[in-house]
Amino acid sequence: MSLLSVRLVKKTEETPEISTFEFVACDGGDLPAFEAGAHVDFHLPGGRVRSYSLCGDPGELQRYYFAVLREVQSRGGSLAMHQLQEGDVVSISAPKNCFPLADAPQHVLLAGGIGITPLLSMAHQLQRENKDFVLHYAARSASNAAFVAWLKSCAFTSRVRCHFDDGVADQRLNLLTSIGSPTTGRHLYVCGPQGLIDASLTQARSLGWPEDHLHYELFGAQVAQQEGDSSFAVVVKSSAQRFEVPADKTVIQVLHEAGIDVPIACEQGICGTCLTGVLDGVPDHRDQYLTPEEQAANNQFTPCCSRSKTSILTLDL
Repeated sequence: MSLLSVRLVKKTEETPEISTFEFVACDGGDLPAFEAGAHVDFHLPGGRVRSYSLCGDPGELQRYYFAVLREVQSRGGSLAMHQLQEGDVVSISAPKNCFPLADAPQHVLLAGGIGITPLLSMAHQLQRENKDFVLHYAARSASNAAFVAWLKSCAFTSRVRCHFDDGVADQRLNLLTSIGSPTTGRHLYVCGPQGLIDASLTQARSLGWPEDHLHYELFGAQVAQQEGDSSFAVVVKSSAQRFEVPADKTVIQVLHEAGIDVPIACEQGICGTCLTGVLDGVPDHRDQYLTPEEQAANNQFTPCCSRSKTSILTLDL
C-alpha cells in the first residue's frame, strides 16, 4: 500500500480533550483529492494504524484537517496523535470513503461529540453546491465541543443547530424534531457514539424513513462477544497453511502471530481496513462495516472481530 508523507504544521487544543491537526504534504504539493465523509489511515509511532476523518473542505487540497479526541482508555492511537508536535512527519494512506454523501437535494446531518468531523466536510461540500441541508451538533456542553466558535461565523452558520446537554431545555437534542418526517430526496447522516446511532436510526425508522436514505458511521464500538464462542480453523489459500483460532483470540491475532500481514486499523469492525475474502465456510459476522446484504453473501468478513459458524474458513490470502 502506497503511503503519503505529511508534516504537522499546526496543532490546536480546541477543548481539554480535543485537538485539531493541520497537515501538509512533505513535498509541498497538493494532497490527493477526497470526497466528503472520507478518512485516512495514520501510521503512528509504535506500529499503530488508526483511521481519522477529514473535516476540512474537499475543495481545499493544500492541507488536510483532523480533530481527534484524546481517549485515555483507548488502545493508544488517540494518545499517539496527541503526542505529535508541530514539525513531526507521519505517513498516511490515501483517502478512503465509507460514508459518502448521496446524490440528493436535501440532507440532515446529525453529529454527536467527535462525530462532527466527517459531517463538517459534508457541510462544506453541500454549502459549495448550494444544496439544502441542516447540521445538528450534540455534545455534553459547549466546553466539551470542538468548533463551536468557528461554527458561529462560518459560511453555513445559519444551517447549524447546536444542542448541549447542560443547556436550557428548548435547545437540547430532540430526535423527533431534528430528524423530522421523510420526504422525497431527503437523506439522514448520523455519526457519533453507538447510543446516538441506535436511537437516531430507531427514530427515523419509526417515522417511516426508507432504509436506503439512512447513513451512519460509528466512532467507537464494542466488539461483540458471545458466550459459547468456540475454536475454529482458518486456511490461507495461497500457502495452504492452517491455523487454529482459539475462543479467546481473534483471527487477526492468530494470523499476525504467524507472520501473515493483514492490515488493521480500528480492530472493532468499523473501518473495513482488514476486510478479507472468504472462499469457503460461513463467517460469523460481528462487524459494523458490511451491509446486511454484504454479510449475507458470506464472501468476505472482518477478521479483527468476526468469527466462523463453520469449523473451517478458507481465506483469500
